[in-house]
Amino acid sequence: MQPLEAQQQVIDAAEALARTLGDNPNHTVAAAVMDLNGRVHQAVNVYHFNGGPCAELVALGVAATAGATQLLTIAAAGDRGRGLIPPCGRCRQVLLDQHPNILVVVPGGDGPVMRPIRELLPDSYFVGA
Repeated sequence: MQPLEAQQQVIDAAEALARTLGDNPNHTVAAAVMDLNGRVHQAVNVYHFNGGPCAELVALGVAATAGATQLLTIAAAGDRGRGLIPPCGRCRQVLLDQHPNILVVVPGGDGPVMRPIRELLPDSYFVGA
């Protein structure tokens, strides 16, 4: 599924923020997430040798701080021109647990592709199941 105009906003926001990261080794990935009201929330990762939080998880916190309860779309992009990147396994599990209907932008052969989080984590563990 190709991104719609609103979903493209999320992609553009993540890629734009990633371009500003420069050479700081502590912040190498940017993420953007859109809530039900159409607001886009942005964040960066916080690298640390003990596994600091990914940009996607920081973006969830930023959105929650702004009062967002339902998130529709999320995208992440790497610094230094790496472009869109798919979420790691930990982020996939958190997204599924907290926002089971979210669409995730992943890089595809012909450009960005929208995937429901359940497709990115088939046969997954469910909290409370």
